[in-house]
Amino acid sequence: MFCKIIKGDIPSKKIFEDDEFIIFNDINPAASTHVLLVPKMHLESLNELDNPVLAGKMLLMIPKVAKMLGIQDSYRTIINTGTSAGQSVLHVHIHILGGKYIGTPK
Repeated sequence: MFCKIIKGDIPSKKIFEDDEFIIFNDINPAASTHVLLVPKMHLESLNELDNPVLAGKMLLMIPKVAKMLGIQDSYRTIINTGTSAGQSVLHVHIHILGGKYIGTPK
């Protein structure tokens, strides 16, 4: 599905795009701000990510995205690996969530 979003075959609410990544709103948000950072290179899961340059770029992109979305002071990142861990799309991606309090209420 993400490869079709990257190609433009499936519409998305795009936040950012360059030659290596696309960032768009999650269609089932778990927080008031919930985007997905997806590399354009198809890798099924984190287990296939053996490129340290790409991995580093992905991690360094997260705070930039958080700042762009105005959640730089408090956000959560999630990478699900494997279907039993909650990975519903078999293309590595990072969830970036923020906005309203997203932890356990006190």
